[in-house]
Amino acid sequence: MRKILLINFCVLFLSFSLLAQVKIEKYLKVPFPVGNISFKANNDLVFSNHPFFSPKIRVMTYDSSKKLFKAFPNMKWNTRNQKDDMYLDDVLGIRNDSNGVVWMLDMGLKSNITPKLVAWDSKNNKLKRIYYIPKPASIKTSQLNDFVIDESRNIIIIADEDIGNGGDGSKGALVILDMNTGICKRVLEGHYSTRAEKNSIVVNNKILNVPGTNKPIRVGADGITLDKDNIWLYYAPLNGSKVYRIKMNDLLRRESSEIGKYVQKYSNKNNNGGLSIDMNNNLYLTYIETNSIGIIDSKTKTSSIYTYDIDLSWPDGVSYSEDGYMYVSAAQLPKASVFNKGKDLTSKPYYIFRFKPIVKGVRGR
Repeated sequence: MRKILLINFCVLFLSFSLLAQVKIEKYLKVPFPVGNISFKANNDLVFSNHPFFSPKIRVMTYDSSKKLFKAFPNMKWNTRNQKDDMYLDDVLGIRNDSNGVVWMLDMGLKSNITPKLVAWDSKNNKLKRIYYIPKPASIKTSQLNDFVIDESRNIIIIADEDIGNGGDGSKGALVILDMNTGICKRVLEGHYSTRAEKNSIVVNNKILNVPGTNKPIRVGADGITLDKDNIWLYYAPLNGSKVYRIKMNDLLRRESSEIGKYVQKYSNKNNNGGLSIDMNNNLYLTYIETNSIGIIDSKTKTSSIYTYDIDLSWPDGVSYSEDGYMYVSAAQLPKASVFNKGKDLTSKPYYIFRFKPIVKGVRGR
């Protein structure tokens, strides 16, 4: 057994040593563990502070010219109130589109309000639109996390992890939002491609359990992205060994009961959070257990480690910027107090990393 462990360690060390060919850099020190990342029209960073740490400011921006952090879109929107729901309650998923609009997905779990997508026009600094995701598109155990925008069809596809209010990932699903009508539809609930598998999340030889229990966390549909031509939608459960894909035409035009027949198993993977894509359809995955970024080659459909950093603890959202880099967070989630009997084990500084993809990435994906 000792000999086997030594061989495995050597293989792992050699694999990570080869990663020096693909550089990843600590781009920015941030005041709080980051969840997901997007960009304003001027390419300044906008990011969610990870909700598992109960941040007072849910979304922030970094003014690159003044080297300052501030609430986004402003402090009023980051302040809960009792009058209405015109505030950001519980945000993880965040994306930008080609028109400089920053989309923020408010899960609504902290204050038990209806989940919503808040679209903020960063060019003119004003609210563009709010879309609500009510029942039955969202359910009691919904945790609406990541999403992708199809601007050619005015459609948003949202991944539901199904870990809110005691959910166990078994009812993971996709939610289709029609931006023309505001109508939402829940599909593929509990399908093998959206529900969590029973492989535990293991970080530093420790299984990540549901806070306050000995029950392993099971997370359903999480990472999601769309190719540059808006043909194939790629997605995966966080607790899962496969990436799946479906043609957008099948997802949108088939009867709900028939959609599952058109889902394809695309590639093997490790447990992952975020998902992004480049112009050649290579997929980039945040491998939460190994401080690394994985890649699935579009030609071979095989997964491998693309880059790694010892401080890339729980890489979550990954997004492409027009400056040619992909930006990724390091949330240190397993060190959060909710997983350590109320003790915060995170260590400052917190970082946003960046790395170069093989070829140019796709905006907002």
